[in-house]
Amino acid sequence: MMPAARESLLDAAFSALALRPWAAVRMVDVAAAAGVSRQTLYNEFGSKEGLARALVRREADGYLAGVERALAVPGDIRERLVATAEWTTSAAGENPLVRAVLTGCWSERLPSPTLSAVPSSSAVPAQRRADGPLPSPGDLVVAVRDRAVTVLGGPGAARAEAADLARGCELAVRLALSCVAAPPAGEGGVGDLVRCVLQRHTNGSQ
Repeated sequence: MMPAARESLLDAAFSALALRPWAAVRMVDVAAAAGVSRQTLYNEFGSKEGLARALVRREADGYLAGVERALAVPGDIRERLVATAEWTTSAAGENPLVRAVLTGCWSERLPSPTLSAVPSSSAVPAQRRADGPLPSPGDLVVAVRDRAVTVLGGPGAARAEAADLARGCELAVRLALSCVAAPPAGEGGVGDLVRCVLQRHTNGSQ
């Protein structure tokens, strides 16, 4: 199957999830919405569980791609970490699957595949990856932290500087996750909170 067809099936599954609980989403309806046969859908994902794993994997990857865009915005390190925190809260607010993978809280409306790897006999490379381990909230924090150190620290960063940057990034991401669970009051939102915390973190490390 062409990658575009796989994406169409995942889009159809995501759209169906917005309308009804995952338990009520039917494979035949997902296939019809994507314009392929049900057999083609099963050939691609193996089962409804395989489709769920692929959907969760795609949304987690999309979140991390957004993190990389946020880290690339113009500005100093603090503002780029602010952008990363703001992306985290907005992505979690708009996408229930991103919210679930970031917080570990899966509602009854969502698929809730096990995070550990499952046996895979798929010939589709993308599905074999989806059948592998899915990220936990802690895994995503580490992934964001490591990306930030790589992008913002540069190859010449000293070990102490890299460690300080890693701590600052983890502070920003964990503060963003707390704002996902309990949105901040006031107009500044997560951005102002992260700026304040990073300012104190920077002053304290000098």
